[in-house]
Amino acid sequence: MVKAIVLIDCRVGKPTAVSSALRELMGHPKGNSSARVLAADSVTGPFDVIAAIESDTLDKIGQFVTDVIQNVDGVLRTETCLCLAA
Repeated sequence: MVKAIVLIDCRVGKPTAVSSALRELMGHPKGNSSARVLAADSVTGPFDVIAAIESDTLDKIGQFVTDVIQNVDGVLRTETCLCLAA
């Protein structure tokens, strides 16, 4: 399983709505990507929302970020950090 942390920059006033929209996807694969959201939280710092996602392939992670997360209303930019196996 491939796991990633997605750092999300949002429009002003949108972090709560973005994190809520992503939490609605928790546990349910969305679209053709077969990836799923494990967690999504509004945070302080240089990014507004952090989401943990997983899928069985790196390609599906990338597809989920571009097809689903980047299309959530209020998302301006994302940065994806792949989790390394222990």
